[in-house]
Amino acid sequence: MTSVLGVRELVVGVDIGGSKVAVLVVGPDDAVLGRHVLGQPVGSQDGAADVIATAIDNALRDAGAGISAIAAVGVGVPGRVDPETGTVSLAVNLGWEELPLGARLAARLGVPVVLENDVRAAAFGLHRRRVLGDVEDLAYLSLGTGISAGVIIDGRLHRGTRGLAGEIGHIVLEPHGPLCQCGLHGCFEALAAGPAIARIAREELATGRESQLRARDGAITAADVYAAATAGDPLATEIATRVGEHVARAVHELVMAYDVEVVVLGGGVSNAGDTFLDPILRALDVMRDSSALAREVLRPGVVHLLAPGSDTGSWGAVAVAQAAIAGTWPTAVRPPDEIVEG
Repeated sequence: MTSVLGVRELVVGVDIGGSKVAVLVVGPDDAVLGRHVLGQPVGSQDGAADVIATAIDNALRDAGAGISAIAAVGVGVPGRVDPETGTVSLAVNLGWEELPLGARLAARLGVPVVLENDVRAAAFGLHRRRVLGDVEDLAYLSLGTGISAGVIIDGRLHRGTRGLAGEIGHIVLEPHGPLCQCGLHGCFEALAAGPAIARIAREELATGRESQLRARDGAITAADVYAAATAGDPLATEIATRVGEHVARAVHELVMAYDVEVVVLGGGVSNAGDTFLDPILRALDVMRDSSALAREVLRPGVVHLLAPGSDTGSWGAVAVAQAAIAGTWPTAVRPPDEIVEG
């Protein structure tokens, strides 16, 4: 993609989540000029491009800019994405399948659009922005509506043969566990993602367990569980401990599989801070006490927790758009009027 900075010098990053759409408008030197958060799911695939375009329009309005100032739009999507075509082949948590989102957005906006899996884009952004310093091997583990990891090896994003590298949310931890949306039982995502945490709390309350969570009248979220755990509620603390053990196991698997230096934790579930992190660290300590190999690979500092409000997903989408502008990304989907035959 030929650079158009100077004429169009702004970049837009869009992070599509299971419960929100977050948009950043970034200028030269990564100055944040505008932002907008749509606090609801993007909806069905038929109207997705229009919803995302409206969110972008709102962010541009906040920036005091128009679409004519945009060089490229990066979009992170929670699912299997083909960056070459801009097609979302499968996004289980969104209910999307074979959606040509890149082409639809490029036609709707009139600017080049770059698509990537949201967590892989976030990992790329963490490395590109040097958030962890000179770390060349890292994994970003995101826990929100779903769970996935993005992996950077030798400074390069690792996608895998099928574009599914890092889909650790669908590794089975408990073969007889709850049904996951992917169709298997006991996946990591079905045990420790936001909706799973809320479901576990409801199931425990249904057995007669006492908890301050009962006051939520069934409308329980993962944030409620962690807030109750912070206040010392025994049931919520038990759930947070159980989730922490699952996350610690995932950290161990990522380090063993990819030999990364750091595993970065983020996503909506991680916003609980120390109440989220402490059970993970305790579980890692148990592993170290049980295994010399675990002591070797799970060294202190192997886990890094992102601060709430880091906009990691949106910054990742910005990073892939910037890489496309610089010509170091596979491709961008261009608007129809920019495509030249032959």
